[in-house]
Amino acid sequence: MNLSFNIKLAEGYSSPTQKIKKMSESWVDNEMYCPNCGFSSIDKYEENKPVGDFFCSKCGEDYELKSKKDKFGTKIDDGAYRIMIERLKSDNNPNFFLLNYNASDFKIKTFFVIPKHFFTPDIIEKRKPLSQTARRAGWVGCNILFNNIPQSGKIYIIKNGSIEPKNAVLKNWQRTLFLKEERKIETRGWLLDVMNCIDIINKQKFNLNEIYLFEKTLSKKHPNNKHIKDKIRQQLQILRDRGYIKFIEKGVYQKI
Repeated sequence: MNLSFNIKLAEGYSSPTQKIKKMSESWVDNEMYCPNCGFSSIDKYEENKPVGDFFCSKCGEDYELKSKKDKFGTKIDDGAYRIMIERLKSDNNPNFFLLNYNASDFKIKTFFVIPKHFFTPDIIEKRKPLSQTARRAGWVGCNILFNNIPQSGKIYIIKNGSIEPKNAVLKNWQRTLFLKEERKIETRGWLLDVMNCIDIINKQKFNLNEIYLFEKTLSKKHPNNKHIKDKIRQQLQILRDRGYIKFIEKGVYQKI
C-alpha cells in the first residue's frame, strides 16, 4: 500500500480543498480494499452521489471520505442535518473513512473507518442555521460527535504511518457486526452506551460496580428508564453472548 498522495493530480486546481479532494479520493480509489468483505478494491461513485463517495462492487457497502491535515478532534463536520438523520433511519447510511495526512509531504499518517452501525442520533449534533446573509441562508448542518463513538468503532487501517495487517482490520470489523443486526436504533444506542462505559473504565478486567458508576450519566441520557442497573446488566449479557466481552466470575468481566 502506497502511503503518498499523487501530487500531480492537484495540478490545475487553485483551491486547496479541491486539491486535497482530488488526491485523497484518488488514493482511496487506487489503494483501498473493502474492510467489510476484504475485496481487493473499492470503486468511486460519480460526483455528488447522495449515498457516499465509494462502494464495494462485491458486498455493496458504501463509504464516505473525510480528509484532514490535522488530527480529528471531538467533532467532525458533516453535511446537512436533515439528510444525516434520514440516513440513520434508512438502509443507505454509508460507512465513514477518515484520513489524516501530513501537509508537508502529503503522506498519510492515519486512516481508519467507522462502520455505519456505530451511528445513532445521539452522536449527531445539530448546528445553528446559517445566517440570512450567508449564500445558503437557513441551511442547517451537523457534526459527528467523534468522542461518543466507542473505540471498537474506530478501525485503523493506517496508524501513525504504519499499515495495519488486513486480517486484523477484517477481524475488527467482524467483531461488532452484531450491532448491524439490531434494527432498533434505541436498542443499539444502549449497547453503544455501555460499550463507551467499558472504554472509559480502560481496564482489561472490570466489575459490575465499576459499570454502575455510570448510572447517573445513563439515567440522564435515558430519562424514561427507571431501572438503569437492570438495563446495564442486560446489555452486558448481550455483549457477552455476542463475544464482545467474556464473563469471568460473578460480577466480573473481561474485554476480548
